[in-house]
Amino acid sequence: MTLQLAGKVVLITGATEGIGKAAALEFAKRGATLTIVGRNKQKSEAVLAELKSASGNPNIELLLCDLSKLADVRRAAAGFRATHDRLDILALNAGAMFPKPTLGADGYELTFALNHLAHFQLTTSLLDLISKTPGARVVSTSSSMQSRARFDLASTPTTTEGSGATAYANAKLANILFTKELQRRLEGTAAIANCFHPGIVKTKFGAFGADFGLFHKIVYSLAAPFAKTPEQGADTLVWLATSPEAGSLKGEYVSNRRVVTPSAAARDSQLAADLWSVSERLCDQASGHAGVSASSVQPS
Repeated sequence: MTLQLAGKVVLITGATEGIGKAAALEFAKRGATLTIVGRNKQKSEAVLAELKSASGNPNIELLLCDLSKLADVRRAAAGFRATHDRLDILALNAGAMFPKPTLGADGYELTFALNHLAHFQLTTSLLDLISKTPGARVVSTSSSMQSRARFDLASTPTTTEGSGATAYANAKLANILFTKELQRRLEGTAAIANCFHPGIVKTKFGAFGADFGLFHKIVYSLAAPFAKTPEQGADTLVWLATSPEAGSLKGEYVSNRRVVTPSAAARDSQLAADLWSVSERLCDQASGHAGVSASSVQPS
């Protein structure tokens, strides 16, 4: 294995299991200076030790952060900035779905907050590092579920109506719209942003619970034997983050290393710009909320 990423700084969320953990190990094996983001201290520390042992790379650190709380995301970003002056790869991989829409600590629907707002806050807090790092790449994990979105800027961030599946679809659409607008804002720099659909992967994320309904449970059960391993699911993420071939892609939605066309809503440039503005406002409004957990960087 060549140390392709020696001297490169990588930050990845959702790295304690599934495709995020598989991608983190690949980055570590390639010699990256790696920071993984995790919420549970005990679990995250165990994964940190496992990654160091499996990769032989000591340059891995843990950034504890509860992504459901935007002030904690800001604190985590500040912790990262305190020890790094560049960011070559930002992998926005953490995600979750819940049985039904519910409000989180900041007053926003939790699926939307975790899958979109947390990553929006993290990225914008580190945008100057990304912009000044030659060839920096931002990769977001979306989903084909984006095609089922029922997205409305006025209600989606806070509604508890509808199904958990629709809330997840809305958040995954937001990932694509965020990527589109981020790429527009990165024009004039050497940084690029893309997102991808990993496919059905054998992880604890599973079939997202009974909220999908009987039809989707049946479909998932039939597809499960053919589901990808976490390593296979992480392949496009790592490819987008590291390969020379992906360096020409800008603001694209990718599956199996190929550019694919998302839904019409995902291609709406005005909606992407409006989502960015709304996300800025929501993050600013959350800055006064209390009850934020502490986060810290634990050096390797």
